[in-house]
Amino acid sequence: MTSMITATTWVRRGVAAPFPEKYEIDENEINRISELAKLQLEDAKIDLKEAQDKNSKDEMDVEEDEGEDSDDEVEEEQKASGSGKGKEKAKNGDKKDDGANDDELAEYDLNHYDSDPVDEDGEQVTMFGNVRSLAYHQPNEEDPYLVVPEGNDDDEDEEREELQIMPTDNLLLAAKVEDEVAHMEVYVYEDSADNLYVHHDVMLPAIPLCLEWLDIPVGRNSENRSHGNFVAVGTMEPDIEIWDLDIVDCMYPNAILGQGGQEENSETSSKKKKKKANKANDEYHVDAVLALAANRQHRNLLASASADQTVKLWDLNTTKCAKSYTNHTDKICALDWHPKESTVLLSGSYDKTVVAADMRAPDAKAARWRVDSDVENVRWDPHDPNFFYVTTDSGMVYCHDVRQASATAESAKPQWMLQAHDSSVSAFDINPTIPGFLVTGAGDKQVKLWNVQDNKPSMVVSRKLEVGKVFSTTFAPDQEVSFRLAVAGSKGLVQIWDTSTNGAVRRAFASRLGVSAHEEVKERMIGISQDDSSDSDEEGEGADGEEDQDGWESMEE
Repeated sequence: MTSMITATTWVRRGVAAPFPEKYEIDENEINRISELAKLQLEDAKIDLKEAQDKNSKDEMDVEEDEGEDSDDEVEEEQKASGSGKGKEKAKNGDKKDDGANDDELAEYDLNHYDSDPVDEDGEQVTMFGNVRSLAYHQPNEEDPYLVVPEGNDDDEDEEREELQIMPTDNLLLAAKVEDEVAHMEVYVYEDSADNLYVHHDVMLPAIPLCLEWLDIPVGRNSENRSHGNFVAVGTMEPDIEIWDLDIVDCMYPNAILGQGGQEENSETSSKKKKKKANKANDEYHVDAVLALAANRQHRNLLASASADQTVKLWDLNTTKCAKSYTNHTDKICALDWHPKESTVLLSGSYDKTVVAADMRAPDAKAARWRVDSDVENVRWDPHDPNFFYVTTDSGMVYCHDVRQASATAESAKPQWMLQAHDSSVSAFDINPTIPGFLVTGAGDKQVKLWNVQDNKPSMVVSRKLEVGKVFSTTFAPDQEVSFRLAVAGSKGLVQIWDTSTNGAVRRAFASRLGVSAHEEVKERMIGISQDDSSDSDEEGEGADGEEDQDGWESMEE
């Protein structure tokens, strides 16, 4: 079984509905699903027709060649068959074979095939079985086979209790691929009980690449609602799907941002579908969606980055693209909104540049920085928004001061840079409560915690959490559980590590944690056994999994 988790994101406490609703289909929903299914069918027909047209000429040529060969073979067989007497002998042989076949078929009594058999009691057994076993009803009575029996109140209460989400629970969303089936798992994390379980899941149309939680209702049934519990999902497809997390077993998303959404809402959607665009435009993406970023100050704005080399700004109230930006020359894989300047968006690309652009001025020259290789992640420092971090495919982490930006040059020196891993730093996060507390994860299967206070990076601890190659590392958003770190990767597993129980972390951040640095606490890890949670025998690590890190270089002048 091949399985991997490509992205995770947390939902803070108290946001999810205490009792999520079961998905119910009404007439309007049936019509909506019918239209969506019709569009998908038309897509498949178009793809099939294109494939047939492309191969039809070659197939015709092959058939002609085969036809000529078969004619030649027939002529040769006729020449070799001999005189007419030989043909008569063959016919006589066929007659003898027919007689033998009749004897073999006699045992099946095919002459009485249409007659109904008789059971042991002497009654005929029809194709429906014994008639006496059938339930029947009067003309005005309900068909007993079509009436759904009334549910047991105890069963309904038990099912309702199983779906309940407590105010002290966090949701953790995981974008997962398992045996080529793409879906999103919705976990419930009960911190006090050390419990993590799958609450429900959502089927997705393609391999998911990024997730972004939304607190604004979008799409269907969003009228007269000020807050919600939704998630935007970017996949290998160009459309962005938005799902309501408070509805269980939902079949289709609440809204689709992109060409699919336009066709769904179009009055002419039942007409012949237009051919899919493959060229970048100002209305929707035409390639995989690699990153999503919700604007927390302007809640109706969602930014998306794509392999089509554009950034799109979506208005969630209308589900339309408000503006498109082309600040890069290669795939754009990372986005982050400025914590204070709410219109400034940071973007990173495979063109080895990072851009900080004001979305209100799309034509203005944006500040730009160049790094050593493809960008993997970009993040503003929430504790000091004058700084931002960049991780790259070569294993580097950079810290830049935005005040040193220049719109005409890309050579601004970083405050510091760090060789964090030997492979791509695919996962990165900043603790929301403790300044200077960072986490990195990479293809080398290691998760590393860093203390970067005073522009002097030092590694606190390094671990292999048995999730395979690390694709996602995210700290919980609530202050009470801000030291809980969700880690996921190529093995399709999620582990939650309470980093505040690690001895090295307690010593490094004791003053900010408000705890004793020397107090012994049992380390908490949910998802794997305690024996597998540490790699103290790894080369270069100490008893607590600590490792000296000399691979950073201060660039401060």
